[in-house]
Amino acid sequence: MSILPALSARHVDHRSYPVGVAYMDGQYLPMAEAKISILDYGFLHSDATYDVAHVWKGNFFRLDDHLERFCRGMEQLHMSVPYDKEQMREILHNCVALSGLKDAYVEFICTRGTSPTFSRDPRDAENRFIAFAIPFGSVANEEQQKRGLNLAVTDILRIPPASLDPTVKNYHWLDMVRALYAGYAIEADSAVLVDQEGNLSEGPGFNIFVVRDGEILTPKGSVLHGITRQTIFDICSGQDIRCEQQSIPVDALKAADEVFITSTAGGVMAVTRLGGQAVGDGMIGTITQRITKCYWDMHTDARYASTVRYPDIA
Repeated sequence: MSILPALSARHVDHRSYPVGVAYMDGQYLPMAEAKISILDYGFLHSDATYDVAHVWKGNFFRLDDHLERFCRGMEQLHMSVPYDKEQMREILHNCVALSGLKDAYVEFICTRGTSPTFSRDPRDAENRFIAFAIPFGSVANEEQQKRGLNLAVTDILRIPPASLDPTVKNYHWLDMVRALYAGYAIEADSAVLVDQEGNLSEGPGFNIFVVRDGEILTPKGSVLHGITRQTIFDICSGQDIRCEQQSIPVDALKAADEVFITSTAGGVMAVTRLGGQAVGDGMIGTITQRITKCYWDMHTDARYASTVRYPDIA
């Protein structure tokens, strides 16, 4: 007779991974076969950096910008991989092409890796490169995007820049997860954190923007410099809309005419309620709609799009 407790349904591994293709250790694999060692410091210590690009209708969007940020992050964390940017670009294109996905979420990761002697000196570890492509996913689901998100404004402190550079993408998400649970407790869809001065920071996987009197503001410090965030600056410059980064008190968010968030995972997503209270008239605002249209229109612009070459299948 087994002395082990019975497994609940949620703890049984049914291999129910998303469809897609991963690259690791020099080979392309189905997602269910992509594994890392439990001794990898990326797993044990969250000692890793990563980036996420997306493919929409067969085209990568701003892939060079994502690769540039990824390489900058590796340099700051004293990591390296045996691939240059062109080779990484080819691997990412291959993952998408082999998956057959026309709309894809594409993540690439450098972990600290493992040490043969389990040395605690990070210089002894061999860094590891991993990439994968799965179906496109979004911070907001389809229903949330149609009505706008209900966002909780928490008092949870984002890990301060003095402790961890927020411009280097990382997996230190426990502050984010704590904020999510605070949001779920009041039936919000997601949540935003604050910085050390009590001003707006960012949320789990997204930057936030505040619209007031036709102008757009976004937090300056304690945030990731998102590629979609930069795209909003580019759009506003072309649309003659004032858009600036600065410290934003929580009260300014609550007094906004419109609020939206941005992420590679979803693009531009409206926020129509803050803790259940309506933002403006409670509808998706005209500036948010205008910005959203411009964002998706840019996906066919040759300056930002790179086409995936899918294999011909007879």
